[in-house]
Amino acid sequence: MRFACGFDHGGYPLRETVFDALKTDGHVPVDLGATELDSGDDYPDFALAVVRAMISGDAERGILVCGSGAGVAVAATKVKGIRAAMAHDTYTAAQCVEHDDCNVLALGARVIGPEIASELVAAFANAVFSGEERHVRRLAKLDVIERDGVDAQL
Repeated sequence: MRFACGFDHGGYPLRETVFDALKTDGHVPVDLGATELDSGDDYPDFALAVVRAMISGDAERGILVCGSGAGVAVAATKVKGIRAAMAHDTYTAAQCVEHDDCNVLALGARVIGPEIASELVAAFANAVFSGEERHVRRLAKLDVIERDGVDAQL
């Protein structure tokens, strides 16, 4: 599977760790930067690059890394069809795909180290949406919320 990957200056220290973890399991990382440590870069730029790659079909899923993971998760979820989850444990990294069909993993390089990051990437990359009726039903409600906002009728 192809994974669009983006890192701001806070996430840059985990860049090679994420790439190596994906390659270890036979996945293909699509490098969307940053390519150098530059504190002048902004996480929304990388989030947008990753989701554009996904929407265009250049990647099936995305991985975004900033300092906390929160900023890139918020930015990515602004785009219709993107379900990003921030995970700092393997249960959440896998479960967000299995139950919530998340397509972007957000990590915080100032919160986790390389060993945990590798485990989280593997858990996310190898997880598969269960397709269980209760999860499909809940995702349909999310689609309504995404479409109608606060006027959604669930």
